[in-house]
Amino acid sequence: MDMLKEKITTAIGTYGYTKSLINKSISSPRFEIEHIDISPIPMVFRRMVRGLEFDVAEMAFSTYICSKYYGKKFTAIPVFITRAFYHGQIVCHKKSRIEQPTDLAGKRVGLRSYTLTPGVWTRALLKTRYGLNLDEVTWVLSGDEHVQEYKAPDNVISSEKNDLEEMLMSGEVDALIGAGPINSPDVVPLFEDSKNLDKEWYRETGIYPISHLLVVKDQILEEHPWIAEELHGMFKSARDLYLEEMDSKTIFSEQDNHILGMKEIVGDDPLPYEFNKDKDGIARFIDFTVDQEIIPDVITPESLFPEYTLDFS
Repeated sequence: MDMLKEKITTAIGTYGYTKSLINKSISSPRFEIEHIDISPIPMVFRRMVRGLEFDVAEMAFSTYICSKYYGKKFTAIPVFITRAFYHGQIVCHKKSRIEQPTDLAGKRVGLRSYTLTPGVWTRALLKTRYGLNLDEVTWVLSGDEHVQEYKAPDNVISSEKNDLEEMLMSGEVDALIGAGPINSPDVVPLFEDSKNLDKEWYRETGIYPISHLLVVKDQILEEHPWIAEELHGMFKSARDLYLEEMDSKTIFSEQDNHILGMKEIVGDDPLPYEFNKDKDGIARFIDFTVDQEIIPDVITPESLFPEYTLDFS
């Protein structure tokens, strides 16, 4: 049996369904994991993209697709670590008088980076469901792109500020995507009933949006292809243990409540790790990245994963 003598370095978020991997209560007889704790998690994406610092890492979906286009030496396996729905991701300042999505035309919308995964999903919603012309919005960035080679469209500009809330409250932008809660009576959600709108969108499209997935250094996959299945099995075991524990819980964390909210929308499988269940949703997300000029041409969902991982279940 092939084994690795060296430790595998991993950089993933601490979630209920990854903690048993991080604390090594779930492990492999074929290699040892050395977890590197990094916060906030977007720093993992940045360090993996720019320096290939880890053997295994959590990665934002759109950053991964952009990275593959620019030849970064890591590849995903079908472990979809986080998911979300996105009607609740956009907030507006009352003074901007934005009452419906098409009111964003001619406005300035702030977000951390143009390739931000919540940005891609939210822009896709605004265009495909509500008819917003994305070219009529100025997208204002508080940071830079993880993939340094990437050049954003002409209607994307950078702020001198690096704080999204400050950008909104100062009037530099009219709305924000992916900023998290802002405690101000002057800031309101674009969609008041976001949860029910998310349910409607899921019923209509069948898409359960992937936010983050797992990537592995190409060198490791090439030298030890068996490691993909081993990692997939470990992450599934950690997930299954977490979901079993959830059934007997009476006190829930914020992360737990997020998963429970997902179950209300998608049913009893809130953390699927199967390519075939998500192939159509991945294809649509690729379309969105092309439409939004993150990559120039459509690619197949299969091209994002090693062929031998496509039937993992």
